[in-house]
Amino acid sequence: MENKKIDLQIEGGIGRIILDNPENYNTVDLQFTRELASAARHLEADPSVKVVALAANGPVFSFGGDLREFVAHKERLQTHVREMTVHFHSAILSLIRMPAPVIVAVKGMAAGGGFSLVCMSDMAIAGRSAKFNFAYTRSGLTPDGGATYFLSRLVGPQRAFDIMSTNPTLSAEQAWGLGIIARVFDDDDFEAEFEALLKQLISLPSDALPRLKTLLRVSPSASLEQQFEHEGRSISEIAPSLETIAALESFLQN
Repeated sequence: MENKKIDLQIEGGIGRIILDNPENYNTVDLQFTRELASAARHLEADPSVKVVALAANGPVFSFGGDLREFVAHKERLQTHVREMTVHFHSAILSLIRMPAPVIVAVKGMAAGGGFSLVCMSDMAIAGRSAKFNFAYTRSGLTPDGGATYFLSRLVGPQRAFDIMSTNPTLSAEQAWGLGIIARVFDDDDFEAEFEALLKQLISLPSDALPRLKTLLRVSPSASLEQQFEHEGRSISEIAPSLETIAALESFLQN
């Protein structure tokens, strides 16, 4: 299937998933979820990819689900929505499970499923004018894309309920204050700062980021003793590698 709503690029160790339907505000529909799942599987299988950058073309990151498509399929809406979620969730599982960390960059509004993509990331950044709104319950729906899983772990269950039930529009600063995103940049500097961050991550010893991602992902379900074991095994396995030894020696010389 020819990609029409997702642009996939791989260069210099960076895999880029670009939401590329700006004329329709990068809404999440069936074709979008199919293409996103395909792109994520492709990156997951490519060992050259060290970092995944997920961004969007146009002034809006994503308005979330295409409600017009929902209404157009109202006679078989349960089947249609279920198929969408299967592809959407498959994409997110690939992004979560792949070794490369996923960095999400938000300009404009991230709503609904677009907000879910922010919450599932390993790190999200935003322009100062970016805004965030779940909007599901306002349209009579419940969240998908792992939103109820990820948001409750980011902000706690009560704040997650508040954000998802009353649908406030959060500014970038508010999202940063809640721990939903990691950094906020001025809009004029956003693209340059995003590229500088990707360059910084790519420059790290290649096995460090995948192991860090794994440690952070398993931590919520691990006991302290289990996490000690995960950490001890990881650092002892990575320490003797030639790349780590070179990094240690370079660090000591600076």
